[in-house]
Amino acid sequence: MVAEKKLYDALSIQPTASQDEIKKAYRKAALKWHPDKNKDNPNASEKFKEVSQAYEILSDPEKRKVYDQYGLDFLLRGGTEAPPQGSSAGGAGGMPFEGMPSGFGMGGMPGGGGGGRTFHFSTGGGGGGFNFSNPDDIFSSFFKTGGAGMGDDDDIFSQFSNLRSGRSGGSGSSGGQRGSRVRESRHRAPTLEVTTVERDLPITLEQLFKGTKKKMNIKRKTFDEATGKRKMEEKLLEIDIKPGYKAGTKIKFKGFGDQEEGGTQDLHFIIKEKEHDRFERLGDDLRTTIKVPLKEALTGWKQTVNTIDGRNVSVSGSGPTPSGYETHFPELGMPKSKKPGERGDMIVRVQVDFPTYLTPTQKGQLKDIL
Repeated sequence: MVAEKKLYDALSIQPTASQDEIKKAYRKAALKWHPDKNKDNPNASEKFKEVSQAYEILSDPEKRKVYDQYGLDFLLRGGTEAPPQGSSAGGAGGMPFEGMPSGFGMGGMPGGGGGGRTFHFSTGGGGGGFNFSNPDDIFSSFFKTGGAGMGDDDDIFSQFSNLRSGRSGGSGSSGGQRGSRVRESRHRAPTLEVTTVERDLPITLEQLFKGTKKKMNIKRKTFDEATGKRKMEEKLLEIDIKPGYKAGTKIKFKGFGDQEEGGTQDLHFIIKEKEHDRFERLGDDLRTTIKVPLKEALTGWKQTVNTIDGRNVSVSGSGPTPSGYETHFPELGMPKSKKPGERGDMIVRVQVDFPTYLTPTQKGQLKDIL
């Protein structure tokens, strides 16, 4: 037997309702009375406030237990003293619904005393009581904690793309301080930001040199407004890789990601350059390393190098050539994406290949020569 049923009646449920039933009832009532859906109904805001406040107490097992035993008035006053025998904490002079412009709050309420009051729920026997949260904050928290992920509504906020909950301003009172009026923040202008999904796109150096087109079949979540359910949608994207693109370049597709609160995600592909077996990219330049035996490095050498586009280039040195020596070949590197028709350099770097073993005779001969 419960002390009163006002909060249960607000959600149209029985006192024996489970937590899942409370959540479902709140979701249904919040959707029905949300001010964004009832702009022509001046009573909707108060109904929305009442169902939100009822949910805030009944969804909390500790607060619900106190409410069931002693009623709402006792809970709002802090629950620090047992109610007088023979009287109900929620009875006459308690917390009736009728004529209450501020939900179930004490301010301006018949039998609630002069002026508004601020309460803070205390389980340690302090002098304060429970203060209702802002209804928009309750609604927002319900979504963010997964309370909306039940039944036919996978995303309760998808029906309120213009909603952004505000936070209730503090009244400045604490503990046993009384007489301050509870302030609730006004409905704020929407400030929703659509998120961006980023994916790596591995590309070979040859593809970045020539340019290419990549076709990708993506799957994304969309919201079916007719049924109120989410569904998976497949879409074929064609990604245009222009000659000269560098690693880290972002190719952007606006509105091609999942549908979420406030809109549809943007999809960004980030070019990731695959490692090449011969070339190292340095901006628009390409560097390749050749090995030259020590004897040739000292006396002269000549080799043929293949360019990125398949041509053969002769490179040589008269010696002696130190390890790390570089020679540049203009216009044989990567295309410059922002300067069509221009290319970077191909850089050939020499690595002197020293012998792993010398005989005593060879060492002596080198000493005599050098």
